[in-house]
Amino acid sequence: MGMPAILHGADGGAKLRLGLISAATYGYMGAPRTPGSHHGTAFSTCCNGFDEAKRKQIEGTFVASKKRIEGVQVVRVWDPVKSAAEKLADVCGIPTVCNSADECSDGVDAVAIVDDGTGDHWKYALTPLRKGVPTFCDKPLAMTAKQAKEIAEVARKAGTPFMSASSLRFVPDVLALAKEVPSLGNIHLATTICGNELVYYGIHALEMAYAVLGRGAVSCLNVGQPGRNIVRVRFENGRDLMLMVGEKEWMRAGYQINLYGTKGWRTLTPNLADLYWYLLQKFIELVRTKKESVPIEEEVEVIAVLEAGKRSLAEKREVTLAEVLK
Repeated sequence: MGMPAILHGADGGAKLRLGLISAATYGYMGAPRTPGSHHGTAFSTCCNGFDEAKRKQIEGTFVASKKRIEGVQVVRVWDPVKSAAEKLADVCGIPTVCNSADECSDGVDAVAIVDDGTGDHWKYALTPLRKGVPTFCDKPLAMTAKQAKEIAEVARKAGTPFMSASSLRFVPDVLALAKEVPSLGNIHLATTICGNELVYYGIHALEMAYAVLGRGAVSCLNVGQPGRNIVRVRFENGRDLMLMVGEKEWMRAGYQINLYGTKGWRTLTPNLADLYWYLLQKFIELVRTKKESVPIEEEVEVIAVLEAGKRSLAEKREVTLAEVLK
């Protein structure tokens, strides 16, 4: 078969050209990289579509997006495992497989750096940011607040549009809950929960809360146990958010947020359908309009909260965000 019909464009107009970095394999925290990528395949298919027959030959995770982003084409892809990148390119009609991450920012209008499990994918953002190519860096922005702050400073100094976020920020249920907040009165207490490791996956639960309630955290106190994090996040307005993140040995994974206001309560277990589409769509909006949906400084704060929560458990004390941001 030839390239999917979605690539040709109904109106024949020029499309926004996107490069995907580290998009075809996954290796969690030092584990060997294996074929497949949740985010990489989802981003590829929501822009380019895919060849159904060739998809059956793909090893590992392949997320076929049910929704398309019109007017965008992935034209370059790179992965440390070139054979995996070549297979993804073949299935999704990506014309160029690059020999390096830096090559992915040549001849494109934007780049998206995919969550590859390493926690170091933020390093790939340095070249496109300094070249002025709008850049998306998948969650987590970095594993430490200092690293997150460093990449944010590079973006601001270069003046390049930059975005990093959890996909949970943009699902319709969470956006609808944010609109309900005023009707609940003053919210002094809230909880949010998800499964797996505190920084790498806890970011999803925390960013739901940030999307709904906003930023302004000042300190963390983790009163949980290893693998079972119970982090009291205190905000400058006096609000306490309980962030609970349990690894698979201790609880089944999932997502939930609870708000306890002076006029009402709300509980939400969000519908995660098409969550990668909503995430990439927000980045494409940034590329086209230069309007930020998530200021990078807010994303740095999110990483600082998660790091402070992790350090609090290890050191058995309350840890301020100012400490981890030094």
